[in-house]
Amino acid sequence: MELSDAHRSALEDILTWRRDVRHFLQDPVAADVLTRLQRSMDHAPSVGNSRPWRVMQVDSPDRRARIIESFETCNDAAAEAYAPDAQRDYRALKLAGLREAPVHLAVFTDLAVEEGRGLGRQTMPEVLSYSTVMAIHTLWLAARAENIGLGWVSILDPAAVAAILDAPPSWSLTGYLCLGHAERISDTPLLHEAGWQADTTQPWIIK
Repeated sequence: MELSDAHRSALEDILTWRRDVRHFLQDPVAADVLTRLQRSMDHAPSVGNSRPWRVMQVDSPDRRARIIESFETCNDAAAEAYAPDAQRDYRALKLAGLREAPVHLAVFTDLAVEEGRGLGRQTMPEVLSYSTVMAIHTLWLAARAENIGLGWVSILDPAAVAAILDAPPSWSLTGYLCLGHAERISDTPLLHEAGWQADTTQPWIIK
């Protein structure tokens, strides 16, 4: 299939308006939308066609509460790493939508995956995790095309999350995602809006 200007324009819109969402409405995400998003990950590239991502949808209120507790513990520790003035600015940032987002997804990488028979990862085994990141990015773009926001929560203890979710020993947490309808849409990254980080140029080096 040869893609057209319309396809390129639509992709540019999706890339431009993709954001790491932290402010969610509590409206549920329709089941058919979740099914389409799940299928979108099947189109992600992976080393040796290993498809090592393993997704857990976290619906249990108890498990969610324990994930939130882990986030708050890690967030407090992260704040302490900054000088007092910066701590205030840090604590003012909204860095997770864990309480509001209707859908929680814990995305793991199966480091013992047999698919692909090790192809392409003998010298760089970390490409298994990179493959899972690609799947998350694919999901992210597909979610934006469905007008669903996604927030990636990285301020978590991976071992604690794995224990809370009873993940198999070979599964390594790659990302914890919040999905839902965004409370608002902006073309400006949240950290730029909050004054935490200024616009920077993208590095592209030619040698």
